[in-house]
Amino acid sequence: MSTLALAVRDSSTMLRRNLLHARRYPSLTLNLLLTPIMLLLLFVYVFGDTMSAGIGGGGGPDRSAYIAYLVPGLLLMTIGSTTIGTAVSVSNDMTEGIIARFRTMAIHRPSVLIGHVVGSVLQCVMSVILVGAVAAAIGFRSTDATVLEWLAAFGLLVLFALALTWIAVGMGLISPNAEAASNNAMPLIFLPLISSAFVPVDSMPGWFQPVAEYQPFTPAIETLRGLLLGTEIGHNGWLALAWCLGLAVLGYFWSTAKFNSDPK
Repeated sequence: MSTLALAVRDSSTMLRRNLLHARRYPSLTLNLLLTPIMLLLLFVYVFGDTMSAGIGGGGGPDRSAYIAYLVPGLLLMTIGSTTIGTAVSVSNDMTEGIIARFRTMAIHRPSVLIGHVVGSVLQCVMSVILVGAVAAAIGFRSTDATVLEWLAAFGLLVLFALALTWIAVGMGLISPNAEAASNNAMPLIFLPLISSAFVPVDSMPGWFQPVAEYQPFTPAIETLRGLLLGTEIGHNGWLALAWCLGLAVLGYFWSTAKFNSDPK
C-alpha cells in the first residue's frame, strides 16, 4: 500500500476508535453540552425581557429579537464546550499508556491526532445541531438567510471547530492528567462569556470593550449573526477567518511538535 493509503487507513481506524469512546462514555459530552443549553434557557426565560429591552434601546421587551441575537453566540460557545472533551480525551490517552503502545506499532504516527481532531469536529457539528434544534423549539428563526449564507455559516462553524480542536489537542498534550486538561481548556468556555454573545460590545464599559472585541469569539459571532440574521458583518468576516486559520495553524504545529517530542 502507498503511504497515502496507509495514512488514510490508520486515520480512519483512529477516528472509529474515538467515536466509539464517545458513544460508550457520553456523559462528558452531555455535561459540556448542557452548559450552552442551560445558558440559552436562562437568558431567554429569566433575563430575556430585561436584556431585550436594554438592547432595543428602551423600546420595550421583545424576547424573540433577543433569542435571535443570542443564538449565534451560543452556537459558537457550544463548540468551545465540546472541544474541552477533546483535551480531556487526549490527556487520558497520553497518561494511560495507549500512546506508548501505538508508538511500538507500524501505524501512521499522525493518525492518532487526526482521529481525535476529525472525531471532535464531528461531535462539534452534532452538538451545534442539537443546540440549534433547542433554539428553534423556543422561537429562533432565520428566515432572511439565503442558501449561500447558510452554507457560509456552516463552513464558519466547521472551520471554527477545527481551529479550537487543534488548540484543545495541544492543551491535552501538555496536561499531566484529565483534571488539568479540563482546567487548561476552560478559556474556551470563558471567552464567549466576555464577548458579544450576550450583549453588544458598545454597551460594555469603555475600559472593557477591547477585552471583548480583540478575541476570536467576537468577530466569529458577529459574522455568524450577520449570515443568519442579515445584520452587517463589515470587517468581522475577514477577522473571523484570520482567527480561525491562525489558531488552526498554531494548534497544529504546537500539537504535532509536542506529540512528536513527548517520550511517554
